[in-house]
Amino acid sequence: MDPLSLGYSPCPNDTYIFNALVHRLIPYAGPELAPPVLDDVETLNAWAMQGRFDITKLSCHAYGYLRDQYRVLSAGAALGRGCGPLLVTHHGDKAADPAGWRVAIPGRYTTAALLLQLYLPGCTTTVMRFDRIMDALEQQSVDAGLIIHEGRFTYRDRDLLCVQDLGEWWERETGFPIPLGCIAMKSGLGQDLHDAVSVGIVQSIRWAEAHPDACLPYIRAHAQELAPGVIRSHIDLYVNSFSKDLGPEGLAAIDELIRRGQAIGLLPVV
Repeated sequence: MDPLSLGYSPCPNDTYIFNALVHRLIPYAGPELAPPVLDDVETLNAWAMQGRFDITKLSCHAYGYLRDQYRVLSAGAALGRGCGPLLVTHHGDKAADPAGWRVAIPGRYTTAALLLQLYLPGCTTTVMRFDRIMDALEQQSVDAGLIIHEGRFTYRDRDLLCVQDLGEWWERETGFPIPLGCIAMKSGLGQDLHDAVSVGIVQSIRWAEAHPDACLPYIRAHAQELAPGVIRSHIDLYVNSFSKDLGPEGLAAIDELIRRGQAIGLLPVV
């Protein structure tokens, strides 16, 4: 068979997770993988709608549209506690009343976008790349924005105020960890290939844990924020036990996100 196509984001958690696998630094018995394509997660979401990659990073929100085409792998996910998107603003005096704000979101199909609609139903949004949101806030072209990835660690440097940690809100509402992103594989490729790729991802994470400094050149080559402390904090926050195995709790968290999205009419019943 041809090598399987692969796409994931340039964020430190993904490059940390996949470094050893794509650079063949570990024994790997799974299917051959084509050189990966790295791009913003919302771009990956859109490409998944077209079926571009055999294996791809997806927002869990986007996965709600694609369950008839892709299956979530047990490894590689961004899911946990205390790691949700932040609703931030430059309006310190309006922080208690965000209902009338125009909010920048990092993509229509991101989990952050769905969480915002669950938290503030019907709010006005404008879509832009995640790395442009804080600039838009500084220019006051929007009232608030959803901060994800490295921005979680740097928004205070821009004198921005956090109105709500949507991950904390989700945890209070549901009791589940927040399901941000997953690695999904085309359903038609079969269970054996799914399992083999999942095992390869786990081996890649374990190699990274044993050789953290060796991962840095690849991570830094793609990161938006190069400060070593920010990169380390990003990895520590988004790579955890769920990254090695979603388990029943992780899968239930994804199911609950999709169920709530369906309940407000934002996700189809597949």
